Amino acid sequence: MEITSSFENQGKTLVIDVGAKFDFSKVEAFRNAYSDLDSNVSHISVDLSRTEYMDSSALGMLLNMQKSLAGRELSYSIENARPQVAKILQISRFDKKFDIK
Repeated sequence: MEITSSFENQGKTLVIDVGAKFDFSKVEAFRNAYSDLDSNVSHISVDLSRTEYMDSSALGMLLNMQKSLAGRELSYSIENARPQVAKILQISRFDKKFDIK
């Protein structure tokens, strides 16, 4: 399954669902999910509810997203991570850069 994106909160929140595998094969699709953001978006939520596998390139993609959007007033969250994925995020100290829910 490809990465899907949708809007919530009257278009102010972009939700990116990365699917079952979040790895290097998703680089372009992940970048495309946030590359053309409307100016009224103020929050990006990455939904990991279906993600069973995540590698180091996925961590890099998350950081690159923040870096490429650094000029904008945005908040970020990573939501619904399964225990094995949440552990990767915790070990990598991503709770310092993202609100993990």
